[in-house]
Formats: sequence, structure tokens, C-alpha cells
Amino acid sequence: MTQIENARNGIITGEMKIVAAAESIDEHKLRQLVAEGKIVIPCNKNHKNLVPIGIGKFLKTKINANIGTSGDFAQIEDEFKKIDMVIRYKADTVMDLSTGGDVDKIRRALIERSTIPFGNVPIYQMAKEAARREGAFVKMTADEMLSYIKKQAEDGVDFMTIHAGLTLRSIEKLKKQGRKAGIVSRGGSIITGWMLHNEKENPFYEYFDKILEIAREYDVTMSLGDGLRPGCLADGTDWGQLEELLTLGELVKRSRAAGVQAMVEGPGHLPITQIEMNIRLQKSVCDDAPFYVLGPLVTDIAPGYDHITSAVGGAIAASVGADYLCYVTPTEHLGLPDENDVKEGIMASRIAAHAGDIAKGVPGAIDMDNRMAEARRNLDWKRQEELCLDPEQFRKIRAERGTATDACSMCGDLCVYKVLENKF
Repeated sequence: MTQIENARNGIITGEMKIVAAAESIDEHKLRQLVAEGKIVIPCNKNHKNLVPIGIGKFLKTKINANIGTSGDFAQIEDEFKKIDMVIRYKADTVMDLSTGGDVDKIRRALIERSTIPFGNVPIYQMAKEAARREGAFVKMTADEMLSYIKKQAEDGVDFMTIHAGLTLRSIEKLKKQGRKAGIVSRGGSIITGWMLHNEKENPFYEYFDKILEIAREYDVTMSLGDGLRPGCLADGTDWGQLEELLTLGELVKRSRAAGVQAMVEGPGHLPITQIEMNIRLQKSVCDDAPFYVLGPLVTDIAPGYDHITSAVGGAIAASVGADYLCYVTPTEHLGLPDENDVKEGIMASRIAAHAGDIAKGVPGAIDMDNRMAEARRNLDWKRQEELCLDPEQFRKIRAERGTATDACSMCGDLCVYKVLENKF
């Protein structure tokens, strides 16, 4: 049985016990939320070295880091370094978006190396190999697509982005309205091209029940993709995005009914003023399914710094109910991230997630900040290092720009805690 099926039958699985302990939440309460689909525990039965985590209501906001090859950079050794970096800097999950090299070999090796939940986007490999084999993805059949999903599930993928909510109806809505940036989801653009060429409904939507059969067999969590997410502020919350969201709400219900865990992916690029509305709308339409957001990016003009634009939006999104943030690196919109970019993206997202958790009152979230305040007041540098999100960076800066005195090199003898001797 899957996690959601066990939960409905009153069974607290070993994975649920681990998550409950990590989150300091009552096991029975956790089981009920899993049964209702408001928490998911991505854990494919074939992912043997996995330490499970929970994503959803009342839990800490989680973050995901993307890695993967491209046609220009396809060395598996580079991806090993990246996944080690992802785990070292404490991302909660990792997604393999590989499109270059031997994708099967890369995926299997990364799953074997990963102790955290592992996700992917099946259509990427489909499109790459269909183009090589048949000249174009549009020639693929639904059965061929399902065979890829089956193979990847067998390999141990814990959660899959499936763009099943993008239908002919939502494309028509988009055509009538128009967009400044068009369709910016890679998976969304690929499946839209298939639909337009073949003049048929999205096969992921048409054969969604068959996809759910595969997912149930391996307990793969459905990450229902937003193929029409806005790619610039001007396209935020438009007809196409909202039409797809309504379909995603339907697919959440179908997933749960089939005994499959499901979460929903969201925008994208949004003005700050639209973030809270988008989160609350998704939670309403999708019956509190965990919400997985890319950013949101709150401005379009900061290439090279989009980990910051993403963190700004992510903190706001988490504070009003987003459960899961997909990191964005400094190379977003520019190129494939390297190891340092991966670290920068993870740290920015971790900061955003923690800030959001404080705002929404996640139990224990503010405690670390209170302990840090005490350590700073006492000029306890060792304790500050222990409490900070990145002790390595802390040590590096202290070594390069520290001081022989108790104070930092910014204030020196004018340190506020020295001047007033902690009288207040």
C-alpha cells in the first residue's frame, strides 16, 4: 500500500514515525493529514537509502534543489559533485532535470547516491530520446510515454512532475488572451507542441488514470506541473494559468481517490501583490494539497541575482501557506548552474523558507533566532557559528575579516555590547 492508503487504514508507517519525530508533530495527527492528502511523504519503495521527509500542512517549509546535465554539459561526475553539495547544504529534496548524456545511467547513479527524496520530469528524457530516434517528440505515442514513466518509477524516483493539467481548453484560453512571455515551462512547451501538431488532447491528461496506476504501484508522489506558469510579471494570474489550476484541482482529487499522493506546482513570476492571492487560491481549489512554488520571482530584471528575487517571493509565499520552495540559482535565465551556484540557490531558499516559517508560526522556528540573539549579545562566536545556517561561510568571513578582540572588525571597541556592557 502507499503512504496515503496506509494512513487511511489507520496505519502509522515507519516513514510517518520518522517524519513525526523530525517535525515534533503527533504521529496520529500526522497520519490523519497524510490520509487527507494535506501532507505527502515522497518515498518510492525502490529508493532504498532514503531518509523520508514530509511536505505540507503544519510542517516546516521544505526546499528543492535542481541538478542535471544538458547537451553542452553532460559529465556525470559534475552531477555527483552537485548532489553531494545539495545534501551537504541541507536541501530537503533534489530533482534531476538531465537532458544530456546517458540519462538512464545518470538517474540511477544519482538515486543510489541520494539519501533525500529524488524527483524528475519524465518528459525531458522522452523528448530528448524521441528527437534522436524519430526526429521529433510529436511522433511519440501515449504508450511510449507511459513506458518512460514506468521505467523511471521502477528506478526509484520518489516524485514526478507530470504536466497533466495543460489541456486543449487551457491552450484556447491562452490563445484568446495572448501573453507577453508565452509558455516558459519546458515541459509545458513540449507537450503543447505535441497537442498542436497531433490535434489531440494532452496524453498525460487523457491517460492520467494509467499514470496513477504506475504511481500507486511504486508509491510515486504526483507533482502536478504548471505548464502555463507565468514567465514574467505581466503574465501573472492570467486566464491560462487559472484554467490550468482548476484542472489541477480535479487531478488532485483523482490522485487521492486512486491512492496516490499528490502535490501541486505553482508560479513562477509574480508581482509581490499577487503572491498571497495565488497561494490562497491554490489551497482552495486543490483542497489544501501541498503547494510547491518556483520562487515566485518578484522582478524580471535581475539575471545573475535571481536567487535573490526568488528568495524575496519565496519568503512571502511561505509566510502565507506555500509548503515547498523550488530553489533558483544565480544562473537562472542564463545557463547551467555549477556547484557554487547550487550552494547559492540552496542558501537563499533556506533563508526564505525559515523566514516564512517564523511568519506562519511553525513550532520552534523562532527558537534558533532567539538563541542567536543571545549568542550575539554575549559575543559568543562559537555559539553563533553553531546556530547559523552556513557555519562554513561564518568561519571563512571570521578568518578573513575578524579581529583579535571579542567584537567584530566592523565596530571594534565601539561594539554596542562593549559600550553599554549589556546593561539593557
